[in-house]
Amino acid sequence: MAQRYLIIFTKLIFIYCLFYVIMKILAVFQGAWLYANLIMAFPVLILGLLGAYFVKIKKYNWIYVIISAILISIIRYYEQGWLLGLHNYFGAN
Repeated sequence: MAQRYLIIFTKLIFIYCLFYVIMKILAVFQGAWLYANLIMAFPVLILGLLGAYFVKIKKYNWIYVIISAILISIIRYYEQGWLLGLHNYFGAN
């Protein structure tokens, strides 16, 4: 039963990462800040690619699930402040 939950959580994280990166790219095309949004999408993209790799080779890992959930939660919690800080850093002329 635990293995089944592990597979489900891994796939959910992979799908969420894919969705998040697509939404960030669409936001950039709609006029959102380019560098800030792409930088914020990069760690989630890495997590998603790692999840896709695990799904493809059918090797699942609780450490990936736990670390991904923590990192995604941190990124989402601090996203607005980090976006503003990144925009101020890269947008300052």
